[in-house]
Amino acid sequence: MKNKVVTVLIGSLLAALTVFGVSAPAHAATKVSQSSAASQFSAAGITWSSSGGCTTRSNSTCTSFEQMNQTSVSGLITLKNASGCSINITGGTEVGHASGTYSHYNGYKIDISKYSCVGAYITGSFARIANRSDGAAQYKSGSGNIYADEGSHWDITYYNCGGC
Repeated sequence: MKNKVVTVLIGSLLAALTVFGVSAPAHAATKVSQSSAASQFSAAGITWSSSGGCTTRSNSTCTSFEQMNQTSVSGLITLKNASGCSINITGGTEVGHASGTYSHYNGYKIDISKYSCVGAYITGSFARIANRSDGAAQYKSGSGNIYADEGSHWDITYYNCGGC
């Protein structure tokens, strides 16, 4: 009886959160290693660079994929395939980004170079939504991922793989 009550309460809480526009993740994110993500990106023709020329997660001048969510990796590959544009990653899971649940460090965000092709695809394909609190223009894909124009690069939050 106790387990049934807990299950009903959790279900009611999730339903209430949904009414208020808050969604809970369906399951824990699958994390990938640096080598796994790099292999997938390379196979898709996605490049990466860092000011430090490194991949160490604990160094803010590196571009690391260690502990990135598989949905983020797959989502960026989906963007590459859908847009047909060149994509270069400039930020991953390394330290030095803003914190929070849906952060770079937690594997949800990827920064990419601001090439005109991918920018035209994002702004032409996704819905313009309210600016972020820091003033960055935001675009939301049909699958719910958020693309923020941070001036020098695109900051992408992947909640899912975008239809991969």
